[in-house]
Amino acid sequence: MDLFSANEEKAKPLADRMRPSSLDDFLGQEHIVGKGTLLRRAIEADRLTSSIFFGPPGVGKTTLASIIAGTTSSAFVKLNAVTSGVGEVREVIAKAKELIRLHGKSSYLLLDECHRWSKAQSDSILPAIESGSIRFIGSTTENPVIAMTPAIVSRCRLFEFRSLTVQDVKKGVLRALHDKERGFGLYDVELQEAALEHIASIANGDVRNALNALELAVLTTTPGKDGKIVIDEEVAAQSIQQKVLAMDESYFYDMLSAFCKSLRGSDSDAALAWFARMVQSGVDPRIIVRRVVVHASEDVGLANPQAMLTAAAAWQALESIGMPEARIPITQAILMVCESPKSNSVVMAMDAAFSAAQRAENAPVPTHLRDTHYKGATKKLGRGEGYLYPHDFPGHWVEQQYMPQDALGEQYYFPSEMGFEQRIRLSREARGGKKGPKED
Repeated sequence: MDLFSANEEKAKPLADRMRPSSLDDFLGQEHIVGKGTLLRRAIEADRLTSSIFFGPPGVGKTTLASIIAGTTSSAFVKLNAVTSGVGEVREVIAKAKELIRLHGKSSYLLLDECHRWSKAQSDSILPAIESGSIRFIGSTTENPVIAMTPAIVSRCRLFEFRSLTVQDVKKGVLRALHDKERGFGLYDVELQEAALEHIASIANGDVRNALNALELAVLTTTPGKDGKIVIDEEVAAQSIQQKVLAMDESYFYDMLSAFCKSLRGSDSDAALAWFARMVQSGVDPRIIVRRVVVHASEDVGLANPQAMLTAAAAWQALESIGMPEARIPITQAILMVCESPKSNSVVMAMDAAFSAAQRAENAPVPTHLRDTHYKGATKKLGRGEGYLYPHDFPGHWVEQQYMPQDALGEQYYFPSEMGFEQRIRLSREARGGKKGPKED
């Protein structure tokens, strides 16, 4: 390495300089690159087929691709989906075919942000992947099944990368602290345990974030009289931003799904955990409250009618006073839905009624139920004749036909035995009407 190359290397950010160059130095992801795993064996044998690496930022996707580049005897080309067009891809494919023809040598193509490729760009590489001219490695923070064209996904093995553990991040920070060639091993640095814990925790599984914080702390902290740079918890807190949860489209829908299922499952703590994490990640709270309102009917309904009122009040509070104050009534609504007795009779009744409506005939409304608001409706047209006014009868109820003629005998609403619906059920039985569950 010449002087200029050495200076260029020193100018790189710490996270880039500390990028592992071998599988033994690779942090985390034991489930896919641990000893004996399929991916590790394929890399070591230089037999990796087209693959897509996906997962949160800073967990080693590009690093692993770089390790593959350094260990393979194949050619290795790196492109970015944001800046690369079809022309560049075709050029890479042409060179790859030439290498195979002349030297029997394979080529890898690493495509960063591969989910950003259009269908036309994806289609341009499909024949090369199928023929084996190119071994494609896509790297993305998005779920490829959702964000990429099915044609590419179906031809690749998918490897999901997980967030690094706090211990993994600590290991990466300490490695950088003691490395004399690429890190701060030549500096006299004391990284206090509380500071290390803070950086590793707030990094949220992103070792790049942690190394950036370490670099900022070391380079901006004035050495003491003894020449030692002391990184305490206060310095660490100033060097790394408040934890922000990673959020992509797939993770958003997963969290929203977990939140809804926690509401339905009556787990208040879990529902609040997902609520807080979504808000912390920047999710529009109106999306969350809309789900609370819906579940107040879908999963609670008439088992506790107060749940809907509380959920609607939370929506009104959000619209009128906004965040962060609205977190309080939203939390109350979440707790109300979670802790209420559960019944899905409302949504079941709705589905049954709408399903029946699709099959319904265009039958006339029974005469006694027809509109009588205009003069002569009853006397001249006979509309409303025979209608029994319920309030004229004991209990404010009288038996008469209300159903459409072609729906006689059908029942859509079956009150459960939960909460307030038990009273509805008993009231129906007292009137001699239809009871509860269909199996009755």
